[in-house]
Amino acid sequence: MTQRPKFLLEIVVFCVGLSTLGAEIAAARLLAPWFGASTIVWANTIATVLVALSIGYAIGGRLADRNPTMSGLASLVVVAAVLLAIVPFISGPFLGQSVTAFEELSGGLFLGSLVGVGLLIALPLLLLGMVSPYAVRLKLEQVGDAGKVAGRLSAISTIGALVGTFSASLLLIPLIGTQRSFLLYALILALVVIPTLGKRWLIPAVVAVVIAGLMFIPVGLTKTVTANGEVIWEKETEYQYARVIEDPDGERVLELNEGQAVHSIYREDEYLMGGYWDSMFILSFAGENPPESIVNLGSAAGTVARGINHYFPDIAVDAVEIDPDVTEAGREFFDFQGKNITTHNADARPWLQAQDKTFDSILVDAYRQPYIPFYLTTREFFDEVRVRLNQGGTVSVNVGHVPGNDDLEKVLTATMRASFGDGRVWRDPVDDTNTVLLATKGDFDPAQQLREADVPPEVQPVAWTAADRLEPGLRGGRVYTDDRAPVEWLIDASLAGVAE
Repeated sequence: MTQRPKFLLEIVVFCVGLSTLGAEIAAARLLAPWFGASTIVWANTIATVLVALSIGYAIGGRLADRNPTMSGLASLVVVAAVLLAIVPFISGPFLGQSVTAFEELSGGLFLGSLVGVGLLIALPLLLLGMVSPYAVRLKLEQVGDAGKVAGRLSAISTIGALVGTFSASLLLIPLIGTQRSFLLYALILALVVIPTLGKRWLIPAVVAVVIAGLMFIPVGLTKTVTANGEVIWEKETEYQYARVIEDPDGERVLELNEGQAVHSIYREDEYLMGGYWDSMFILSFAGENPPESIVNLGSAAGTVARGINHYFPDIAVDAVEIDPDVTEAGREFFDFQGKNITTHNADARPWLQAQDKTFDSILVDAYRQPYIPFYLTTREFFDEVRVRLNQGGTVSVNVGHVPGNDDLEKVLTATMRASFGDGRVWRDPVDDTNTVLLATKGDFDPAQQLREADVPPEVQPVAWTAADRLEPGLRGGRVYTDDRAPVEWLIDASLAGVAE
């Protein structure tokens, strides 16, 4: 056996472990705009990684016995590096087609995310899984050391995996994005095997140079025009892919996660936008007294907050949005500003729990299809909302749903009813895909309050229309809790039902 630099195999094993788990985190990030970031998607990602690695371990052990050479191990790593580098460039078109295909076949979230992850990263991770037994075979000099060698290399690989997990989630993805994170891990793999090949270093060196060059390709500059208008801003934020589209008439919309839904809308010198935005706006005035303080959980680019501030500049509005880039886009493109608007970049529930003040109206618009944060659908959450709500106040929840399916609405209605009491939950069926739920802290008729609300003449028709639409909440849902809130399955079933 040829003499190798000391600890060279250990370094290779460490880098393989680092790249394996880094790629897993980055793969989940690639899936999120298409399938969400639910426990189902994470379970499928982890399962795919484990299956790929298991197969790789089995194949790698056999291959190592047949060809126990450093060049054989290096070949596996180089091919895996090439495949990892390709992943971010094919993910967008592939996952878009995957979503469409599985909706048509009623495959839903589970199968869609499973196949999506599998086809994207299974093969490079299988190759990386082959490295571990290969390295043990190369490092083993006598049978009596088998346990010590295997344990040592396994520990090094696990430490590398730990570093890969935290480097991807806490450092690389926030700083350089998902695409370049994939490329950086691929580059590390190509570079680490160069010293193992002696005079045959050229191929991994060329691969490393090509991957390094790919890192300089600008990200996200290809989506300049859509069927609905021109993309005037886009960014892969820490939480999602976001873009602002402007049509020929100057109307702007904020789309998140490949246009699965419009989250904010802007027209110059207009403040009533129609749709659920107007319902969320006006239901703040369905309480026993005119509101003096309103909190908007999930304010996006500020459509609702902007409207409230225009017509009622003396009302204090706290706008809470988890994504700071979306808030900045609101300021730049949606006129999201006002003397009594205070923006907060925070997760809705932790922010609300940390407050020592109460509000007259709480607006919840933090659900993003297909990913709905389960902890914003539970009785514990709505109990906290009730505590933060003044007596006689209201809470409004925007419930997006597929046409003709009210399963999610029924669950949320039952859960809100458990917190606020029977007879205090109402529904405003705005359109085929949005229903706004309203809960009151007190026994009064919100429809009557809307009809009598002191609002500007321009707003009065909106109040009367919403009052006419209001009706008691639906029956039949189960109450969700922090311990059990299978909202992912509920959403998946509703999507599959439409596809059928």
